[in-house]
Amino acid sequence: MTSHHFNIETIGIVGTGAMGRGIAQIAAQAGLAVRLYDTNPQAVAAARDYLADTFAKLAAKGKLDEPAANAALERVSGVHTLDELAVCDLVIEAIVENLEAKRTLFRELETVVRERCLLVSNTSSLSITAIAATCSDPSRVAGYHFFNPVPLMKVVEVIDGLRSDPTAGDALMTLARRMGHTPVRAKDMPGFIVNHAGRGMNTEGLRVAGEGVASFVEIDRIMREQAGFRLGPFELLDLTALDVSHPVMESIYHQFYEEPRFTPSPITGVRLAGGLVGRKAGEGFYRYVDGKQQVPDEAAAPTALPARVWVSRRNAAARDAVLALAAKAGVPVDESDTPAADALIVVAPLGLDATTAALDEQLDASRVVAIDTLFPLDTAKRRTLMTTPATTREARDAGHALFAADGVPVTVIRDSTGFVAQRIVATIVNIGCDIAQKQIATPRDIDLAVTLGLGYPRGPLALGDALGARTILTILRNIHTVLGEPRYRPSPWLARRAQLGLSLTQAEAADINASNEAPQ
Repeated sequence: MTSHHFNIETIGIVGTGAMGRGIAQIAAQAGLAVRLYDTNPQAVAAARDYLADTFAKLAAKGKLDEPAANAALERVSGVHTLDELAVCDLVIEAIVENLEAKRTLFRELETVVRERCLLVSNTSSLSITAIAATCSDPSRVAGYHFFNPVPLMKVVEVIDGLRSDPTAGDALMTLARRMGHTPVRAKDMPGFIVNHAGRGMNTEGLRVAGEGVASFVEIDRIMREQAGFRLGPFELLDLTALDVSHPVMESIYHQFYEEPRFTPSPITGVRLAGGLVGRKAGEGFYRYVDGKQQVPDEAAAPTALPARVWVSRRNAAARDAVLALAAKAGVPVDESDTPAADALIVVAPLGLDATTAALDEQLDASRVVAIDTLFPLDTAKRRTLMTTPATTREARDAGHALFAADGVPVTVIRDSTGFVAQRIVATIVNIGCDIAQKQIATPRDIDLAVTLGLGYPRGPLALGDALGARTILTILRNIHTVLGEPRYRPSPWLARRAQLGLSLTQAEAADINASNEAPQ
């Protein structure tokens, strides 16, 4: 492997679409000279016009002073041939997601640029090692994956191919910080960090919907208002659009050789075929009128409270939380060992469905409702109630009235192993843990990438720690036991740390204490 020292002051960008323009903007603002190239000369002119307009708008809003805006634009020049990129210290490829097209471009660039010029790809899905494989010097090829829109998405994945010189990645990390972005380092694996970690929310949300547990809007409401995410899975899919998201789901699934954790859903395939791709088409999982999401009104909660309530003793903390709400609503509690004939029966399972929880305690399933207590009931902005197939309408409505009595909205769902939030959150945590287990990235970089790249309230490992690693492990093991699907098998990273009482963000003690001379 050739070792290089990279000093980056002039960069070339090949491809002047949204990604190329965005990278050019942050580079020029950071004081770098930028040379734009595209096979279509009009696209280069259009990109420079776009940047001129962007810098003028930033100046008008007071986000850049006028001299700085003018200087940034002066640093950007269009070029007509690849040969004009010979002066560059770094060339970023932002062209079509096609392996052969990228390989061809990199081979051409090698004949033009200097020996110390770094060649990087902004690919979101292709292997950096594969792109570099036909280059004469693959050591200077790396991945530099920005997210759209680049100026607002403040994270960039730095990907080391198998033959990449580590100093190339180091230089890209330094450059990212200079451009005001947070770099995260990843091994060359399908989906890198963000697209890999993102499998949890979307694929499990689709699985829940596919089982008829709840509607798209109900699942989104639960994930936003109960679990605290900025967007639910279907709002997110409408934003990214299925013509982008569905192929990525299929690609990552196949690249991991049909790993069950990443199984796509036929729901997205059918909707993509029908053109219901999302917000940009005016219709996806939601309809959009003048760009505004159309959401059906939520029906008013029933008001007839149960005569009394019997609460399972299997989970002491959950029982206390339910008893507090019953007291607040003025509903008497049945304290007997077996429920009275007129009592509503409340269970609070982790990872189990209401049916299994009822059978485990030999309860009358026609009077059973299950409440999700993964997130605190007393501070919840939404609560989720689950019925068995035998639960009567009277019992369902009485449970709904009880848990909505203080004005907090309640979503009533059909029976599901792990409700909605438990399933989706546990899947997110589990996939994050497996990324750490496979040493694709450090725990710190996994959480950074996900919070910045996906906008989650916490990274997957920190989320697991906040909710309790043992709790997440229990949820996954119970879902796995009931359904028998390898999709829900716990990652060894999660299982070992949960059982030892360690933080999920913690590296192994031997690694922490090891000398820097330890073999890689």
